[in-house]
Amino acid sequence: MPKIALLQMTSSIDPVENAATLVDAISVAKQGGAVMLFTPEMSGLLDRDRTRAADNIVTENESPVLAAVIKAAREFELWVAIGSLAVKTEAGDWANRSFLIDNSGAVRARYDKIHMFDVELASGETWRESSAYKPGEEVVIAETPIGLMGLTICYDLRFPALFEALGQARCDVIAIPAAFTAPTGQAHWHVLQRARAIEESAFVVAAAQTGKHADGRSTYGHSLVVDPWGEILLDMGEVPGIGFADIDLARIADVRRQLPSLANRRDIPKSARP
Repeated sequence: MPKIALLQMTSSIDPVENAATLVDAISVAKQGGAVMLFTPEMSGLLDRDRTRAADNIVTENESPVLAAVIKAAREFELWVAIGSLAVKTEAGDWANRSFLIDNSGAVRARYDKIHMFDVELASGETWRESSAYKPGEEVVIAETPIGLMGLTICYDLRFPALFEALGQARCDVIAIPAAFTAPTGQAHWHVLQRARAIEESAFVVAAAQTGKHADGRSTYGHSLVVDPWGEILLDMGEVPGIGFADIDLARIADVRRQLPSLANRRDIPKSARP
């Protein structure tokens, strides 16, 4: 039964500091017997001051964080799912991009966040992710040591159509790295994560940011691993650190046999407007 590790972190505005945290987590995950480490959204930089952040948002080839993780993944022979990094694309746009790195240090998959976090919360928080980042357009699935994995990021969690596509592809695991706000996390985090696992009869792995960050924001924490029945196998609370969980792949077939909702799916006709 493969074991995975999750890094729950409080990313800062300093990519060098964050890279050191990631490299240390890779070492700890390997020592703990994990075959893969999952990290949160914006693992390399969390900075809402976009003028200040601009100097640290560079292309993949220039990223010190990505280079450090690739080197450590190769050194420790560990797969790493980087929840996301802020990167500059070849066209000069910014992307919120996940990376799947294998145990030889090769990048196996990339996923650009599709749904931009553009909200005004009752708490007074206002976010306009689309004003800086270009949304992705492709669903991304990759083979891993823990089965077929679908990649998503944070706010994607609220859009069932993306997860339906991953379920219809029969993903075994869905990664949902996040930097959830505290108000929305308290209200919706656990219920939405469990719902996605149940709907797609798949494991959900959600590594999260936590605590008070250098840029002034607060994130919810509670990194989770949820099994295909909706049972929470790991909840890391609000403290930064490393958590471990075993992924029983036989559980997927067991749940899909009992509740074959993916096989029973039918296309719903469009409603007629009066």
